[in-house]
Amino acid sequence: MISWRLIVPAVLVAAAIAACVTYFVTPSAPVEAVQRIAPTSPDIRGPDTGARTNIDQHPTAEERAEAFLQAAKAILKRAPDAQASADANEPPIAGHIPLPRKRPLPFP
Repeated sequence: MISWRLIVPAVLVAAAIAACVTYFVTPSAPVEAVQRIAPTSPDIRGPDTGARTNIDQHPTAEERAEAFLQAAKAILKRAPDAQASADANEPPIAGHIPLPRKRPLPFP
């Protein structure tokens, strides 16, 4: 009689070999078929009209100031959430914080 200890690994090895053979034997899809996109695909968006089209010029001082203000507004918008997560009633840690001690290695 065959033991379960032999059957289970044999089945797993057979499944792994079958998966490898199937992977290497089946032909892959042609590149043209993979790269083709349906014209009615919802993922396609038009050109980004808000982006600058001339990449050779550096942004002007006004454009940099506007970008800075937008970033500052986004940061300040999240500030109440950050302050709410910190407990104001909890005192800061003061004094010495003990580090864990090294333990000897157990003998075999």
